[in-house]
Amino acid sequence: MILAAVVIARNPAQYGFEFAAAPAPAYDVVTLPGPVDLRRIAEWVDLSLDELQSLNPELRRWTTPVKDKAYALKVPVGAAPIVSARLEEAATSDLASLKWYTVRKGETLASIARNLRVSRTDLAEANYLRIASRVATGQKLMVPHEATVLMTARAERPVPVAESRVIATPAVVPAMASSNSERVKITYKVKRGDTLASIARAFNTTVTSLQTWNRIPGSVIRAGERLTVYALQTTF
Repeated sequence: MILAAVVIARNPAQYGFEFAAAPAPAYDVVTLPGPVDLRRIAEWVDLSLDELQSLNPELRRWTTPVKDKAYALKVPVGAAPIVSARLEEAATSDLASLKWYTVRKGETLASIARNLRVSRTDLAEANYLRIASRVATGQKLMVPHEATVLMTARAERPVPVAESRVIATPAVVPAMASSNSERVKITYKVKRGDTLASIARAFNTTVTSLQTWNRIPGSVIRAGERLTVYALQTTF
């Protein structure tokens, strides 16, 4: 299938395909002096994380390149002055939500990620390593952690219920966050950038409820996990 797609792409007209070039999106560019969490920028310009990444498709991580001291980030037209102003106001330590960890003897990426309660994939990506890469004693790793004031995936963006939930047999349960309301049990697939707080806001519930329903002792969740959510029927 991949080879067929390559052949067709080289000469689409021969195979009955016609393509019109999409208009280039309009954007402004702002130069970042160091790594910045994309979720923070999305909050500043009132944009969803997905929309910001669509302007910068080369960014597959949750932050701009850690080692780039002059990264040109595309933002919506008119947003560059806002981002520049917020960059000047914010402390450098708050921009990228990073902390450092020194590798101890016998540790691996997997064990470090488990001990620090972070995703091994995120830990590897933050340090430009493969998931299976070995780490050396004394090596310093940048550890991603949740920024305390981020709106992360923004609760106002359309909740990815249609594309990410797996509807189980509807089960009406007692109201837990609003009086005399009915909730339906669904399964929500966690996306990168989601937090318990952002999911709770999206489904009009509480972090405590999510922790109880899913037996989560802390606040760490990982992309790809499936969470049980008793959502109000009016949210979907």
